[in-house]
Amino acid sequence: MAHNETILTVENLGVKFDENEVLKNLGFFVQKGDVLAIIGPNGSGKSVLFRALLGLVPYSGKINWAKGLKLSYVPQKLNIDKELPLSVGEFFRIKSKDQGKIVSVLNSVGISDENHEQDHLARHLLKQRLGWLSGGQLQRVLIAWAVLDDPDVLLFDEPTSGIDIGGEETIYNLLRKLKEERNLTMLLISHDLNIVYKYANNVICINKEMTCYGIPSEVLDPAALTKLYGGEASFYKHEHGHHH
Repeated sequence: MAHNETILTVENLGVKFDENEVLKNLGFFVQKGDVLAIIGPNGSGKSVLFRALLGLVPYSGKINWAKGLKLSYVPQKLNIDKELPLSVGEFFRIKSKDQGKIVSVLNSVGISDENHEQDHLARHLLKQRLGWLSGGQLQRVLIAWAVLDDPDVLLFDEPTSGIDIGGEETIYNLLRKLKEERNLTMLLISHDLNIVYKYANNVICINKEMTCYGIPSEVLDPAALTKLYGGEASFYKHEHGHHH
């Protein structure tokens, strides 16, 4: 696939649950290698957009993925019961029986101990119960699981909770590294404008409809953010370029 090849075209996309319009008139496209961020207030339909793109909810309009693409999805939260008798290893074996490949993908998401005894640590982790992992570890495990079968496109629904700011930065550096190593195209839902400015080359603002679309530094001006977040915008505005 050539770079600059359009791999996703969305036209006039709408999603209704009963009579409730959750999304309407969405239109955008994604090229190979893009990192597209999707931002908007809670309840604005961002996760529903992902489900529509994955073909999991009925929609009107057009969603055209290039033929033969493999998509993978990291959900926002996976609430895993601590009692669930599923180990990390068993979770991976749902997708692959290749232990070497599993260990290597865990290494690629940075699961290693202080002595860089990566394989040892990854193997130790495989025996742990999924429900016992910390938020940051679970996030890495879910990303590793998502990239295990070499997808072309990764849809990442950012966790809003359970990961501190430092940990979040680490996750995004990790995604950037994986993107480069694996030639991924990424769509990510984000709640942090710093992340959008730093990692995305395109952004869509959604509040049921699309209120902005383009290069983050060009379209995310104060007026656009006020329109998107209403009164909350002042909270976002001065974050540009600053870290907490």
